[in-house]
Amino acid sequence: MTIKDLAVKTGYAVGTVSRALNGHPNVSEQAREIILKAAAESGFELNMNAKQLKQVHSTTVLVIVKGIRNELFGEMIETLQNIFANTRYQLFVDYMDEDLNEVHRALTLCREKKPLGILFLGGNRSHFAEDFDKIDIPCVLITNDMSGLSFDNLSSVATDDREAGRRAIRELIRLGHRRIVIIGGDKKVSDTSRLRYEGCLEAFAENGMAFDPDKDYRGVRYSWQDGYEATKKLLKHDRQFTAIFAMADVMAIGAIRALWESGLRVPEDVSVMGVDGLPIGDYLVPQLATISQAASRLAERGAEILLEGIEKGPLSCNETVPFAVLIRESVRAIET
Repeated sequence: MTIKDLAVKTGYAVGTVSRALNGHPNVSEQAREIILKAAAESGFELNMNAKQLKQVHSTTVLVIVKGIRNELFGEMIETLQNIFANTRYQLFVDYMDEDLNEVHRALTLCREKKPLGILFLGGNRSHFAEDFDKIDIPCVLITNDMSGLSFDNLSSVATDDREAGRRAIRELIRLGHRRIVIIGGDKKVSDTSRLRYEGCLEAFAENGMAFDPDKDYRGVRYSWQDGYEATKKLLKHDRQFTAIFAMADVMAIGAIRALWESGLRVPEDVSVMGVDGLPIGDYLVPQLATISQAASRLAERGAEILLEGIEKGPLSCNETVPFAVLIRESVRAIET
């Protein structure tokens, strides 16, 4: 019998069962009694070596960053460093490729660092659904919504990505654009890209517009270079468009460069809109239109939830932080 079997048998979450078996104080007496009784009846024996490994914690808080070139995450890390500098905890920041499994990485780092909690910047819902039951410390995923997953030690703070995609396309349509192409991430790997894409399709459908994903969607990495190269490919294949929606500001900036090199002006010939609200967008010529995420607030709220979980015991919560639509110089209205 495993801890997961005990969780099914008692009806409690895996994290609650683990804490009860390990004598953690943040478990109700009723839950502890039910779990210990079920363990005894089932002949369950806790692996003492594993228990001792889990109990020897440092003062470390892990930050696992999914995406080496994500500028938004860089802004968040700066906020987190300022917050944790005033606590007794030490931040350990780990960067990983956006295509890898962040939960597997967390399990490895838990064995090495014995952290008290983990902040994930970016993640894939399926990875958490499959493997998160092996982690029993408080964790918060920032930028991805984990609602519906039954882990009492996993919380999330996110932007509504589906609505962000919908609003971006709605704004471009409102400005008269009917030929819109999209540069995003790999929808099979990135929950963020998938949700934003779904929002885009909803906006097209609302306005009776068709969208051909094979011709007008480019799934690439979130980087300046990939936004640049994706735009070059769209132009090479002779796609006729008046607007680009890029699912990250860095992609949008790369796209603007590619358009300029091809003799196209922004926004006179092509409008460009991004997502994130990076500070650099304020100083570009033209100033970048974007769906602006509240990066500092996302990081602050994630840190608050994690610290409360470490100090008082984890309590799962999932929050959404509002975004702002900034219609600026890189987009313009056209006649339809």
